[in-house]
Amino acid sequence: MVHLSSIPTDEEVTSPVIEGFQKLGFEPEPDALHTSVYGSHFATQETPKHEMPETEMPREVAYRMIQDDLTLDGTPTLNLASFVTTYMEEEAEKLMTECFSKNFIDYEEYPVSADIQNRCVSMIARLFHVPTHDVNTTAMGTSTIGSSEAIMLAVLAMKRRWRKQRETEGKPSDKPNIIMNAAVQVCWEKAARYFDIEEKYVYCTPERYVIDPKEAVDLVDENTIGICAILGTTYTGEYEDVKAINDLLIERGIDCPIHVDAASGGFVAPFVKPNLEWDFRLEKVVSINVSGHKYGLVYPGVGWVIWRDPKFLPEELVFNINYLGAEQASFTLNFSRGASQIIGQYYQMIRLGKHGYRAIMLNLTRTADYLASALEILGFIIMSERNGRGLPLVACRLAPDSERMFDEFAVAHQLRVRGWVVPAYTMAPNSEGMKMMRVVVREDFSRSRCDALIADFKYALDTLEEMDEQRLQDYAKHVNQHRRMSRTGTFRRMSSLFSDEQHSLQGKTGKTHAVC
Repeated sequence: MVHLSSIPTDEEVTSPVIEGFQKLGFEPEPDALHTSVYGSHFATQETPKHEMPETEMPREVAYRMIQDDLTLDGTPTLNLASFVTTYMEEEAEKLMTECFSKNFIDYEEYPVSADIQNRCVSMIARLFHVPTHDVNTTAMGTSTIGSSEAIMLAVLAMKRRWRKQRETEGKPSDKPNIIMNAAVQVCWEKAARYFDIEEKYVYCTPERYVIDPKEAVDLVDENTIGICAILGTTYTGEYEDVKAINDLLIERGIDCPIHVDAASGGFVAPFVKPNLEWDFRLEKVVSINVSGHKYGLVYPGVGWVIWRDPKFLPEELVFNINYLGAEQASFTLNFSRGASQIIGQYYQMIRLGKHGYRAIMLNLTRTADYLASALEILGFIIMSERNGRGLPLVACRLAPDSERMFDEFAVAHQLRVRGWVVPAYTMAPNSEGMKMMRVVVREDFSRSRCDALIADFKYALDTLEEMDEQRLQDYAKHVNQHRRMSRTGTFRRMSSLFSDEQHSLQGKTGKTHAVC
């Protein structure tokens, strides 16, 4: 997700960090020939933030100044909010670095890189049980920047196919709708809004956090372009019952496609729960997306989308173009892009194989179950599934009848003091404003690190329980201010002009969009 940024005014650019504070006003001496970075005049100047400098600086100075800024970022391995991969082997990193300069879209110049994408698409499609035993199978797919782009493409394909069918039948095609769980990731709201599609939500309850198959099918009408089912929901990691939706559609004779958002679960379920039917084994499933940079074990920047058959991908959306001497069919929202992430995905799939992926995902599942048991002993209510019935994560909340005067957001902030990023969220609408926390278990989250997190959870609870009511109120104010401040000491200005929007589920209901 990319944030909207506001452009600061000249007055804001020149204003001091603290009112009344004056910057150093002495004139620097000319640098000695062999001075260190911190002996140069650059060390006494503010790093350029708003306007490109007039003159150049030495490369080692530029590197050090930027690296010093980046030390204020969090540590990726302690960021348990995100599903995104934070570890790859040295050989994978080397391969990806060597491909930084390759423009993947230039198939004529880099035909092997293009073919590697084809290999990845084939491997993933077979993992999702595309019926390759049928000689008439013509399934297809493509790489994307991530699951957000993949979902945009899949939604666009469903809309265009529905509209074409309606126009053929001489019926109006101006009011398409799509059915989904109210706990969807924000990219689904974006897809519906950007492509003028009405959102029809199946709302969660305090006891149910996934889509209800019957409610979903009951919402289908002649204007429904499709149903979104999630293999691993953002909040609790549960697998929605795709088969139940599929079977209900068949039972009622309803012609409505299913798109499976397997962004997180697509590289987990096939190895941990291989007999779970959620993919192309179900006839109503027409397209699936998956993120390579989540449990596909690749650094950020790669996703995949697969279609069962070309008839579910309208021809008018595919452009046959001649670019740099090669004919190619293109269905994408982007064009020029590096080949590195695709090469990284291929490395992981042939390096690990099915056995390697299975070993990793089973280890993550065991670690998640271990953490869930520990947090349960500490008094948390576990909301996520165990034993591989969902993603390897732990979603939990404090007991509602607890006498504690603090909430999940206070616990999250206390863990942040210890370096951990364990987010707190407000659940999807109709969940009575329920608050929760979520720990994502990734490949580099070892048992040892898990034990350290458990100890810090206990420390956080003990610390907060020792605070009296007034101190907790002051602490809550501090937490709120901390969330609004950047680590450079200024208030965040990413999109303040739009902070009062009321059109999204977050704006309407207070739902927190979880990090993906």
